[in-house]
Amino acid sequence: MCMSAPAQDLIQFKGIVTKLSSPAFQGRGYARDGVRKAGGYIADQFRKAGADSVAMQPFTIDINTFPGKMKMSVDGRRMTPGRDFVMREYSPGAHGTYRLYYLDTLGYDSERLFADLEKTENKGCLVVCDFWFTYKHSKDFRRLEREGGAPNAGVIYTWPTPLKFYKAYGEKVAGKPIIWVSPDFPKDAVSVKVDVENEFLEGYETSNVIAKVEGERHDSCYVFTAHYDHLGNLGRSLYYPGANDNASGTAAVITLAAHYAVNRPEFDMYFVAFSGEEANLRGSTHFVENPPMPLGKIKYLFNLDMIGDNNPVQYVEVSDPGVPGFEKMKAINAARGFFKDLQRGELAANSDHWPFAERGVPCILFENENGGSFQYYHTHQDNVKTMSFGTYEPIFRLVTGFIDGNL
Repeated sequence: MCMSAPAQDLIQFKGIVTKLSSPAFQGRGYARDGVRKAGGYIADQFRKAGADSVAMQPFTIDINTFPGKMKMSVDGRRMTPGRDFVMREYSPGAHGTYRLYYLDTLGYDSERLFADLEKTENKGCLVVCDFWFTYKHSKDFRRLEREGGAPNAGVIYTWPTPLKFYKAYGEKVAGKPIIWVSPDFPKDAVSVKVDVENEFLEGYETSNVIAKVEGERHDSCYVFTAHYDHLGNLGRSLYYPGANDNASGTAAVITLAAHYAVNRPEFDMYFVAFSGEEANLRGSTHFVENPPMPLGKIKYLFNLDMIGDNNPVQYVEVSDPGVPGFEKMKAINAARGFFKDLQRGELAANSDHWPFAERGVPCILFENENGGSFQYYHTHQDNVKTMSFGTYEPIFRLVTGFIDGNL
C-alpha cells in the first residue's frame, strides 16, 4: 500500500462517519426508516468505492420503537429524555399520572411488597428501585413487570449515568412500562406524569449490504464486516447518532473495499454491512444461515465494531480457528507498533463475529474499549465530536498487512 493512501482513506472515513451519524438517518433505527435509508447510502458508497458487485440481502424482524411522544415529569419537574430517563427497549407506552412506591431494599421482604401493592393507596403505582438490586430478586421483578403479576402499573429503575438505551430484546413488548432513570431521581417524590408512545413493528424488512471485490483466485476469500444499524429514536426530537457504534466500523469497511478495488487481491474479498446487530445479531445470523459463499471458504473474517476510540491497547476477541491468524497479527503489531498491545478477551455473543465463530470460521473482533469515547456507548452523545479518529489508520494497516503478509 502506498504511503499516501491512508491520508486519503481517513478523509473518506471521516466523511462517511459524519454522514451516517447525521440527522438524515435518524440514528439508523427502524422507526422513520432510518436503517433502510442508511442501507441504500452504504450500497451507493460501495459502488463508488469500485466494488465489482453490490447486493442487498433482505430479512425481517419484529421490533419495538419509540418514535412518538416522550414526556415525563416528577412532581411537576420536567425530565429530559436520554439524560434523565430512557425506556427499556421492550416497554410499552404509558399515559397518565402515577403514584410512586419506593421499594425498601435494606429491609426487603417480598411478601410485604406484594401485600403493600394490594392496598388501595398503592394500586396502579410505579415501583421505584435500583436496577442492580433486581438481580438478587429477579423472580419478583419479573412478576412486577408482567401484566397480571401484581397490581402495580409498572417499574422505574435507577441506573448509572450516562443512561444507556438498547434494542437487544426489542422483539417483544412487556406487559407494563419499564423506565430507567438517572441516580438523581428524587428519593421522596409523590407522583410522576408519563406520556410515552411506542410503536411495535411486525415483520419489518431490513437488509444486509454485501459488496464483493474479485480476486485472482476464487477458492477462498476474506470477509470484512461491520454493523450499520443503531438505536434510532427516543421520541420525536431525540435520535442516537451512533458515530462510534458503529458508523466507525462501517466506514472502515467501505474504505477497505476501495483499497482492494484499486489494489487487486489474490483472493476474493467480501465487505458486509449488517443490519439488525443491535436487535440481537439478527443480520449476521441471517447471513450465516443464507451465506452467499460456503462458510468453509472464509480464510479469515474481520469484524470492526466501535473502532472510533483512543485506547492505545486494542481489544479483540478471536474464535478458536482464528488463533493462528491472531498470532500472526500480534507479530505484525509488534514489528510495526500499531498498538501497545492486542488484548484478547473472552469470546462472547456481543457482535457479529459470534454467529461465524459458532460455525468454526476463523474470525476476530476489533473493538476499541475503555478509551475516551467508550463512556458515550449507547447514549445520544455518541457523535462525531465525542469519538476519536485515531484508531482507524492502525487497524487499516494491521488488517491489510495481515492479508498482504507484510511484517
